[in-house]
Amino acid sequence: MLGRRATNYLFFEMWPSLVLGVLVFIFILLMAQALRLTEFVLGHGISLLTVAQIMGYLSISFLPVILPMSLLFSVLMTYGRLSQDSEIVALKAIGYSQASLSLPAFMLSALVCFISAQTSFQLAPWGNRQFEVIVTKLSSTKAGATLKEGTFSEGFFDLVVYANKVDSKTGKIEKVFIYDERSGDLPLTIISKDGQIIQDKNAPGNAILLQLKDGNIHRKGETHTKINFGTFEVRLADPVNEQHREKSPQSLTLDEILEKQAAPDTSDDTKRMLTIEFHKRLALSFAGLIFGALGVAFGTQTNRRDQKGSGFVISLGVLIGYWILYLGFESMARSGQVPVVLALWIPNLFFATLAAWRLKKIWN
Repeated sequence: MLGRRATNYLFFEMWPSLVLGVLVFIFILLMAQALRLTEFVLGHGISLLTVAQIMGYLSISFLPVILPMSLLFSVLMTYGRLSQDSEIVALKAIGYSQASLSLPAFMLSALVCFISAQTSFQLAPWGNRQFEVIVTKLSSTKAGATLKEGTFSEGFFDLVVYANKVDSKTGKIEKVFIYDERSGDLPLTIISKDGQIIQDKNAPGNAILLQLKDGNIHRKGETHTKINFGTFEVRLADPVNEQHREKSPQSLTLDEILEKQAAPDTSDDTKRMLTIEFHKRLALSFAGLIFGALGVAFGTQTNRRDQKGSGFVISLGVLIGYWILYLGFESMARSGQVPVVLALWIPNLFFATLAAWRLKKIWN
């Protein structure tokens, strides 16, 4: 009975700091996106409700990364505080071993690992997909705001568009250059003195037209063709039937990844990319178990009363080291320098070895 009470006490003691860690890391990662969000607010004139939706979808897509990080923070803070308050010493004095005191951290780690895997393969892809959809819709609906004066906009509806002057309020543009590759092997170059962006206010994003005036069209094949026009209309992509737009790898669920890998028409490069995506998510999920062990190993050694924030400092150090290794080997996997499975699991193997070494020291 006493053992169960101690286990429950330690287990539930970690929850407040786990929730705090999730909130802190969500805030940090959203701040890293602050410039992008600010550009959407200023450039697209979106509402605060839309900003809140974007932040919500981003937060959901961050969860597979945030959960293991928050677990490390939670275990370090909890066991560090118990060590500083001599509660670990007291529990050992009444017969608890270090291994039994570590059990609640491993239980929480297993739970977080399971939740992280579920979010990584199901919930986070949905959040990332919703983010992609809303950004695409905004780009389509606010076409005038997407164009910037004196800048080549390469991601503008699959066209390269340049305009010397842009009025985002009226949609008027001047001195326009468009490079259109949508026709395949015979791209078009369109030059116009001015134009007008026309949008269907009743169905924003579904009927966007670029009406050009007084210009010419150049097509270069076996011969060069030039056509002058008084008025010419360029339909700017369809639209936003969002669900028919191709998903990015980050938006694929586990079933979709496996289905694409098994498809006979999937190229080798695509299969490699899908394999990387699969093992990235799996490795990050299992990182929760390793971070839990590291939290116990370093937390019980954090017995410095003059450094109350040492748990947070250690967690940052571990996380920075992990991500340096992770990003470095992921880059090698993408370039084909290292086999995918080996590259994406090396950071876990390294820190698992470090955790085992530290735990052996405190358990002996």
